[in-house]
Amino acid sequence: MSTIKTISVVFYFALFGPLSVCAQKTIKTNNTLEMEFIKAAKNNDTEKLQHFIKEGVAINAMDAHKRTALMVATYENHVNASKLLIETGADVNAQDDRLESPFLHAGARGYLEILKACLATGKVDHMVLNRYGGTALIPACERGYTEVVQELLKIEDYPIDHINNLTWTALMEAIVLGNGGKTHTQIVQLLVNAGCDVNIPDKNGISPLKHAKKSGYKEIVAILEKAGAK
Repeated sequence: MSTIKTISVVFYFALFGPLSVCAQKTIKTNNTLEMEFIKAAKNNDTEKLQHFIKEGVAINAMDAHKRTALMVATYENHVNASKLLIETGADVNAQDDRLESPFLHAGARGYLEILKACLATGKVDHMVLNRYGGTALIPACERGYTEVVQELLKIEDYPIDHINNLTWTALMEAIVLGNGGKTHTQIVQLLVNAGCDVNIPDKNGISPLKHAKKSGYKEIVAILEKAGAK
């Protein structure tokens, strides 16, 4: 390698660090065409999106916040635009500067149709994690998005017992951050039926069962005890 090339490589890595998988698939842009493409996604303008796609726009181009057109459409819950972009090959795992990806955000916000469209690609990486170190399942359980939970639990070998940066699993979040009502009780049952580990404690060594008892969630306590929780 020439001296100039060596200096260029060193300079690049000093600024940006090593390339990630997402970085290799996406392009940060100031290009007017690509910015208009992203704007069309925000406006759910599928006609313009199709035009830009035919013109050969970089489908995974990013704005200043590392948001692709699909990420922008997902934030707005624009189902038509999102499906079009996904079917055209937009990256469902590309993360923005908040570490949101289309798939993660769809799960966390209960955007079921977009979530299903992402899953239909067969390309979702379930270990692309949000800024809390969590999977799509964890916030879905916390927020009571039962249909999203059901969809994710259909997936073979889904990381159901993944522990996030708070040292909480999906089960723990459903209990600690849930309200103990019908929805969260149903989610706990779904997780138990799917074979989750009911005894993974938090960082203080407190188990899901102890949290449920402390909060007075009698139905959840019964479900956990029947599943062998301690």
